[in-house]
Amino acid sequence: MDDRTLDAYLTRIGATRTSTLTELHELHLAAVPFENLSIHLGEPIVLDEDLLVDKIVNRRRGGFCYELNGAFAALLTALGHDVQLLSAKVFNDGAYGPPFDHLALRVGDLLVDVGFGRFTLRPLDIVSREAQHDPAGVFRLVDTPEGDVDVLCDDVPQYRLELRPRALEEFRATCWYQQTSPVSPFLRGATCSLPTSTGRITIAGNKLITTTGDEKVAEELDDDALLVAYAKHFGVVLDRVPRLS
Repeated sequence: MDDRTLDAYLTRIGATRTSTLTELHELHLAAVPFENLSIHLGEPIVLDEDLLVDKIVNRRRGGFCYELNGAFAALLTALGHDVQLLSAKVFNDGAYGPPFDHLALRVGDLLVDVGFGRFTLRPLDIVSREAQHDPAGVFRLVDTPEGDVDVLCDDVPQYRLELRPRALEEFRATCWYQQTSPVSPFLRGATCSLPTSTGRITIAGNKLITTTGDEKVAEELDDDALLVAYAKHFGVVLDRVPRLS
C-alpha cells in the first residue's frame, strides 16, 4: 500500500498514523459497514488486496469478513504491524461450519476482527483464557482438544479459530461459495449494519432496524426510502436497491 492510499484509508475511518490498534479497530467498525450488498447487486467479490482496499477507500463501501479483515490487514501491515490471517469455522444452528468460513486476524497476541458483524468492539487477548469485558459483551477464549480456540460471547460460541497463519488466496474458494451456494446465509437477503453509541443500525431486506440496548425498532421502507437510508446511515450511495432477481 502506497502512502497516498494509506492516508486515504486512515481518513476514511477517521484515524491517523499514530492511532493505537484499539483505536483503529473501533474507528474501522464505526465507519465501515458489515454488508453483503455486492452479492445482491451482481458484483463479484474478488480477494485481491488492491480491490478490497479500493472498495472501502474509494468506493466508500463495506463488505463481509474476507473483504473487511482482508483490507484491514493491509492497512495494519502498512502501519508496521505484524499481521497473520487466521481461518475460523462459524458456529451456527448448533454446529460449526467449514474451514475458511470466516477470516480473522492475529496481531501480536491480539485477536483483531472488524468483519463479523455484531462482535467485540476492541481487540481480544488471544493468549488469555480469562473473561474479557467489552461494550459488546463478555468474551472468553477456550482451547479445544485439537489445538484450536473457541471464541465465546456471553457464553455463546461465535466461531472456532485455527491458529495456523493463512494466505488471502486460501480463502478464495469459500468466498466464492458464500457468493454462489443456495445454502449460503449471505444469499438470504441484503444486509448492511454498523454499531452505534447506543446499539446498532441495520438494513435487512427492506427493513431499517434500530437496536438500542435490548430493544429493536423495525421500519419497513419502500425502494426510494431504502436508497436514502443506505446513504444517510452508512454513506453507501447506490443507484438501485440490492436485490437478487
